[in-house]
Amino acid sequence: MGDSTSVVEELYRTAIPRLCAYGFLLTGSESEGEEVVQAAIVKTFSRHRRLEDAASAEAYVRAAMRTLVIDAGRRTTRWRRVMSSQVTLGDGRLEDQVAGEDEVARALRELLPRVRVAVALRYSDDLTTAEVAIRMGVTEGAVKKYLFTARERLGAWLQATETDSAGVAVRVAKGRAR
Repeated sequence: MGDSTSVVEELYRTAIPRLCAYGFLLTGSESEGEEVVQAAIVKTFSRHRRLEDAASAEAYVRAAMRTLVIDAGRRTTRWRRVMSSQVTLGDGRLEDQVAGEDEVARALRELLPRVRVAVALRYSDDLTTAEVAIRMGVTEGAVKKYLFTARERLGAWLQATETDSAGVAVRVAKGRAR
């Protein structure tokens, strides 16, 4: 396990900021994103894999992050369905109360986990809808529905950022539908 230690050290040294940003996209929360990164690293390196460098390890960790987020969403949905009559889930989160509400985080948290994963794969990883479908193990139509839902829910926020008073220019890649 000695050579995996150097890969883990290199992964932490070079990829943690990218992985934490990706975790934020997947969860809508900085702290939850960091938790997902740590859980994914443990999941990736707890099994004996032959990972030669930090780049291949980062790919495994990203895949594990997506799986963890989707599985957590499924568990939450199942829990709410089974226990809805016995448990009342509060709508306020301690993180929101302490740190204040961030528009991007709130908008991302309102999306279902599968929708967030589709958005992250499409726009952060710059994959086509067909590639997103393959990575998520769903049909291309399901991915299109997830992306449509995300655009509908994030539409007001996206319009607000496009007319930002700071005048920050947003570059849209050719051939990409919004």
